[in-house]
Amino acid sequence: MDNLLMYVDGKWKASLSGKTIEFLDPSDQQPLGTIPRGEKADVDTAVSAARKAFESELWRTIKPHERGYILTEMANKIRLNKDELANLETSDVGKPLSQAYSDVEAAARYFEFYAGAADKIMGETIPIEDGIIDFTVRDPIGVTAHIIPWNYPIQISSRSTAAAIATGNTVVLKTAEDTSLTALKLAEYFHETNLPKGVFNVITGLGHEAGAALSTHPDVNHITFTGSVATGKQIMKSAAENIVPVTLELGGKSPNIVFADCNEEAALNGVVRSIIQNAGQTCSAGSRLLIEANYKDRFLSLLKEKFKKVTIGPGKDDYDLGPILSKGQFDKVSSFIEKAWEEGEVITGGERVNVKGFEGGYYLQPTIIDQISHESDIAQQEIFGPVLSTFSFEDEQKAVELANGTDYGLVTGIWTENIGKAHRIVDKVLAGQLFINNYGAGGGIQMPFGGYKRSGFGREKGLIALKNYTQLKNVAIKYK
Repeated sequence: MDNLLMYVDGKWKASLSGKTIEFLDPSDQQPLGTIPRGEKADVDTAVSAARKAFESELWRTIKPHERGYILTEMANKIRLNKDELANLETSDVGKPLSQAYSDVEAAARYFEFYAGAADKIMGETIPIEDGIIDFTVRDPIGVTAHIIPWNYPIQISSRSTAAAIATGNTVVLKTAEDTSLTALKLAEYFHETNLPKGVFNVITGLGHEAGAALSTHPDVNHITFTGSVATGKQIMKSAAENIVPVTLELGGKSPNIVFADCNEEAALNGVVRSIIQNAGQTCSAGSRLLIEANYKDRFLSLLKEKFKKVTIGPGKDDYDLGPILSKGQFDKVSSFIEKAWEEGEVITGGERVNVKGFEGGYYLQPTIIDQISHESDIAQQEIFGPVLSTFSFEDEQKAVELANGTDYGLVTGIWTENIGKAHRIVDKVLAGQLFINNYGAGGGIQMPFGGYKRSGFGREKGLIALKNYTQLKNVAIKYK
C-alpha cells in the first residue's frame, strides 16, 4: 500500500515535518503503509482552512437542502464503493469482513439520514406579549474537531461529520494512527463533490501530538471525542481553557441481564454477538453477564458450547472472530485474563490462537470468567477484548444493583418475556441505551447514543445530535 497523505484545504499533503507513521495489518502484523505524522503546525493549517471556509461567503450561501444533496452524494459514493471500503476497514481494524460491510452501510446511512435533516433544523416562536414577536434560530457553531478512535473508523467518522456538515459547520477530523484508511477515503469522495475546499479536513498523527494540538486549539468551537476516560478528561480540561462545548463517549462496562423466563436461544445468541463483535473491541460490548441465580448453571453451560463454536481467523476470510488490533492491546487484554486465573475461574477460552499463515496476528479465544468479585478490576474496568465476566442475582433489585455497580453507564441488555419486569429494570438502570430482548438494534442510526456517569455525556446519532453542532439565537421584534 502506498504512503498516504493528509487532506487539508482541498489538497493532499505530507506533514510539514516530513515525518511518517507506519501502520500494520492486524491479521499478521505486517506493514501496510505509512501516514503523515501530523503535528501542531499541521493542525494549525487545517484549523485555519476550516475557519476560512466557515466564514466564506461561498459556504454561508449554500442552502441547507444543497448541503443535503452533497451528503446524499456521499451516501451514494459509499454504497457504490462498498467492496473497497469494507476491505480497507478489515485491513485496518482486523474485523470480519461481514462486520466491515455492516459498518460501511451504517456510514452510508449516517450521510443519508443527516442529508434528509439538513433543511429541517428549525427554531420556534415563543409567545411573549402583544406587540412582540419572539423566535429562535439555530446557527452553526463553527469549526468542529472530531477525534476518532481506532475500532470503528468509518462509522464514527461518518456519524459526527455528517451531522456537523448538515448543520453548516466545517470539520477537522483527526484519525487514530492505527486506522486511517477509510477516513482518508471519505476525503477522496468529498473531494469529488461540490463541497467547498476547507469544509472537510483530515489530519493524521499521534494522539499526544496532533490530537492534543487539535483539542487545545483556540479556534476550534466544538470537540467530539470517542475514546478512553483518561483522554476524555484531558480533552475536557482543554475545552475548558477555550470555553468550548464537548461531546464525549468514553466507553462502557455494559451488562446483559438474563432472567430465567427469557427466550433462551435469542438470549444466548445476543450475549455471544455482543462480546465477540470486533473481537470485543467495542465501547458498547456486552462485557458483563448477569444471570438469574436459579438459571445460571444451565445458561452458562449452553453459552460455553456457543463460545467453543466461534470460528477464529483473519477478517478477510470472514471468521466469527478476528484478531486483536495490536500487541499493546493484546497484552492489556491478556493481563486481565492472567488475573482471572488467580482470582476466579476461566470456564472457557483465555488462550492465544495460532492461525496458520497469520502467525504474527494476535488471535484470542473468546473467554468466559466466573467466580470473581464484582469489585474486581476484571468486573470494573473496560477490557476491550472478547472477555466476558459472569455474575448471578436473586431478584430484580440485585440485578439493578449489579448493573449499576460500575463507573460506566453506556448500554444494558435485558432478556425476559415479562414486559413489566423489563420496564421496571429500565426505570432503574443508569445507562444511555437499553435494549429489551435484543442488543444493538442493527446500528440504530436514528437512536440517540451516549452514556451516563464515566461513559461520557452528550448524545450522538439521531436528530438530537444536530444540537451538538448548533447554537441557539433568540430574536425579539417589537412591532407596536
